Amino acid sequence: MNGRDKNDGDMTATDAATSGPRLPPVDEILETARVVALPMRTRFRGITRREALIFRGPAGWGEFGPFVEYDDEESAAWLAAGIEAAYLGPPAAQRDSVPVNATVPAVAADQVADILARYPGATTAKVKVAEPGQSLSDDVDRVAAARAVIPRVRIDANGKWSVAQAISSIRAIGDVEYAEQPCATVDELAQVRRAVDVPIAADESIRKAADPMRVVAADAADVAVLKVAPLGGMRAVLRLADEIGLPVVVSSALDTAAGMAAGVAAAAALDRLDLACGLGTGSLFTVDVAEPFLPEHGVVAPRWFGPDVELLSGADADPERVAWWHDRVRRCHEVLRRRGVEPDFAKP
Repeated sequence: MNGRDKNDGDMTATDAATSGPRLPPVDEILETARVVALPMRTRFRGITRREALIFRGPAGWGEFGPFVEYDDEESAAWLAAGIEAAYLGPPAAQRDSVPVNATVPAVAADQVADILARYPGATTAKVKVAEPGQSLSDDVDRVAAARAVIPRVRIDANGKWSVAQAISSIRAIGDVEYAEQPCATVDELAQVRRAVDVPIAADESIRKAADPMRVVAADAADVAVLKVAPLGGMRAVLRLADEIGLPVVVSSALDTAAGMAAGVAAAAALDRLDLACGLGTGSLFTVDVAEPFLPEHGVVAPRWFGPDVELLSGADADPERVAWWHDRVRRCHEVLRRRGVEPDFAKP
């Protein structure tokens, strides 16, 4: 059963943040907390430094790293995921390696080969498209450059296209493994899926949805992209994978090595895994909090940073940002408390 505790309960995207361990006191979380700002090799998702807060519990290290524009209600799930990692640790693994895709940011086509060289043995490349300020021609050229190195390519538009743009763009780009979140809404995904031959993957329409099962009811997706932190933890991902009934890709949320350990653990615990996962983004950082999960022969192996592990220093944020993140933890901890998570350490 994917290492799931039968007492974990049912999960939806809106209550995922209350699953997992009981809520520890916020001061205990902050006692071991470090705020890091990891420099990136290439601008990705509009940033060049990735900020996150990591903290240690009795089972190991957890990460709290919602993007800065996310509000507290959405970010609370990320804190729940970090608490699960730090206080419960990983679910039981079903495999000793996880296939991963290479990730190509929205760079110029002539930079693609160098980026793909960081993913030795990868058999799938995920290419970002629909970048603001770029053209469809840029996307076509970038995908073509990736195909020249790795023939199996998937694309990710992060919901930036309209239905008409998605249909014309997917047709112009040509055959891909799937198009991830071409449009913002479930209804739009369903329209695109009916109009093109390329499979459609849902990401934001699952992790940001009040009802993640709506993509199934609307027949809007062929693949579910699941991310540990936004969905509230590893066990929440495993429950949703069981419920949603689609092929699953576990992907990172631009995690540090501490957060990536949870993503790889979730993928390793799935009953079935047929597609490469998006868990190779550690190569996007020039510095990480621990030895990054870099693919060898196209796979990464599960690895847990237990409570006895001292994570690396050297990328700590400045005091102003540390205070900002501590305040954010306190606010999100209050959201979890308000949702009814009791402040004790009993496992569910």
